Amino acid sequence: MGTTQLESVPEPKYWHLKTVLTEALDSEFSVGEILPNERDLAARFGVARATLRQALEQLELEGRLQRRRGVGTTVAPPRMGVAVGSEQHTWPGAPGDAWQPMDCTVAVPPAAVADLLDADRDEEVHTVRRSRVTHGQPVAAELLYIPGSSVPDLSAIDAPSGAARARAVLRELQRRDLEGQDQAVELGSVSAEDAKELDRLPGAPVLVVTTRFYAEGRTAAISVATYRADTCRLTFGATGGVEIHHDPERRAS
Repeated sequence: MGTTQLESVPEPKYWHLKTVLTEALDSEFSVGEILPNERDLAARFGVARATLRQALEQLELEGRLQRRRGVGTTVAPPRMGVAVGSEQHTWPGAPGDAWQPMDCTVAVPPAAVADLLDADRDEEVHTVRRSRVTHGQPVAAELLYIPGSSVPDLSAIDAPSGAARARAVLRELQRRDLEGQDQAVELGSVSAEDAKELDRLPGAPVLVVTTRFYAEGRTAAISVATYRADTCRLTFGATGGVEIHHDPERRAS
């Protein structure tokens, strides 16, 4: 990294420093490489550590850097493409689904989810937790909210809890004819619970994809999937697939 004079730059120092750091990431660092510590970087560029932190935080928001517990700040790998708005409608857990069921409980969902399900706000629903791992890295966590009316025969299944119960709920859901689905995407911040699963710090930026599944003219299930914003990018189209980018030798881009 070369030293750049920042004093005469009219734009905020941290923003110009971000640009300088971006050029260095492209030319000098490989994916997964650990950056020098903040003290050394600040001295190298002649800026205060507060300015440096602002630049690093912006690069993290843009998915160029990752802050990992016990490791430090590393160059992020290229983002995983997530297909949104696909014309191929399938139930969760259908063949080819990349999500892994973790657990299933019965609980009252958040008020916003209850409203989407047209359910009473104190009505308990099946809540399936699933996770998604790509090349050994956690990239997303999901909560599926399924009312009892969508899986009426579930009570006869001997799977009281855990992943087995989650799979049983999904199998029962797939017995219904899926009429359609729609999705909404928004930027959010990761909760303390999801932060542990996604190996992120609480409050880190995430992409939240909410999917409504329809059957028999009503909402049969709601999926709230939380994707790491530093590792995922959204793709739009009708292919229905998920494009995975993984090349450990590739420079950051």
